[in-house]
Amino acid sequence: MVQTALHALLGAVSWLLSLVVPLLVFGGVGLVALLLVGSLDRERFRAGLGWLGARLPALGRWALVALAVGVGALALHVTRRAVDVRLGLQQSARSTNVADPQGGPTVQTSPRVSLLESRTYTRTLTLPADVYTRLQLDGGWETLLPYFGSASGPSVEELREGFTRRGDTLVFTRDVTLRTELPLGLDTTRARADLRFVDPAGGRGTSYNAAFTADYTFTNPREEAVTARFVFPLPQGSGTLSGFRLTVDGRVERASDLTGGSVWEGLVGAGQTVRVNVMYRHQGSRGWAYRLADRREPLRNLDLSLTADRPARFERYSLFPTEVGRDALGRPRTLRWQLQDVITAQNVAVVFSQGSVREMLAKVGLVSPLALVLAPLLVVVWAWRRRRVVLPLPLVGAVVGLAVGFALGGVLTAYLPPLVALPLGSAVGVAFGVVTLGRGFVGPLLVAALVPLVFLAVGHAGLLLTLLAVVVLVLLLVGGRRGRGT
Repeated sequence: MVQTALHALLGAVSWLLSLVVPLLVFGGVGLVALLLVGSLDRERFRAGLGWLGARLPALGRWALVALAVGVGALALHVTRRAVDVRLGLQQSARSTNVADPQGGPTVQTSPRVSLLESRTYTRTLTLPADVYTRLQLDGGWETLLPYFGSASGPSVEELREGFTRRGDTLVFTRDVTLRTELPLGLDTTRARADLRFVDPAGGRGTSYNAAFTADYTFTNPREEAVTARFVFPLPQGSGTLSGFRLTVDGRVERASDLTGGSVWEGLVGAGQTVRVNVMYRHQGSRGWAYRLADRREPLRNLDLSLTADRPARFERYSLFPTEVGRDALGRPRTLRWQLQDVITAQNVAVVFSQGSVREMLAKVGLVSPLALVLAPLLVVVWAWRRRRVVLPLPLVGAVVGLAVGFALGGVLTAYLPPLVALPLGSAVGVAFGVVTLGRGFVGPLLVAALVPLVFLAVGHAGLLLTLLAVVVLVLLLVGGRRGRGT
């Protein structure tokens, strides 16, 4: 980061040096113009020089304020470039010393339940007598077997095939016993997902820690015992699952092969109801979905709840919640879907608004120099409305303090989350300003420090800037009335 800052500083200095020649030309033209004016009206020219000489020390002190603003803006430019390059290198690096989010948008598919039964299918083929005669000459019946095709497959339980002779004819018979699956819908689904968002240090992307738990029930509708299969697909985009457990009627099941999900098979008595509980934890980001539309089977009783500590939006053409619980600020926190006896081709899909950390820090870095320009203007207007005196040198100290605080906030983003690092740096800048100007000017300094911080609220920066401007106007008007009253 230090090398990047040096490169950015050299680039900025080179740019400033490129302006020296135009400034010298402009200054020379101005000097020639003044000499021409002085030759035409010497008395007024001498009076103007006297007025300028009397006020030159004061103007020089105020020029220091402008110089402090320029130097501070240059330092903030270098800091912004260094932070942006650091984040870019982190995103493209092949190795890291900070843990990345383990998952992306998570999709949990609804489990499948089916009844298993065996069925035997018989195929018979009668061959003419001349074929039998040729087979006797060519070496046997077995030479015909490859021409009848293969009956192998994962659903084949038993295979019996062969030839029999009936008089002058030859009969081929194949008996195949297949294991078939008959879909069986779930009686009830009670699922809950709890998402807690985290902002890792170092400018990493925002992710959430999720806890999922669900209770399912299904019933054997037949009058005899039958083998049932329960398949729970593992979530997609979930990274590493921890604490995964599938419990059937109070007994924990452990699978050795999870290629097709967690599978349970067992004998279910006539009319018996089976209760299954599934739970796991994982990490994800950006979105969460519960897929219902893979199998067009009726949803008899679905109760799905999603709790998140961030505002949520819904994917286009997805199922909207039937009930929304809100917090004290009116933002949705608990979403609930209650469906009974429906057949749907839609899914539950929730998307969380999340801006890029790199983009957010870039906006803060671009606005910080503007806040540095705004700070002395607010201080001067604040003092004028309250009939106070502002000296240039303390104002220079306040500007330099704010610049140091803003730069410190950018540097701290490499060690702390941006929501902590940037306010901490701004607080240090305001503290420097209060020390140099006094407690009476904490208002304008605080406003200037808050201007870049409004971009930490992704999607609400415009509203917060407007509210901040209204607060500044109110404070200036109130201060003006108090000044006239005294």
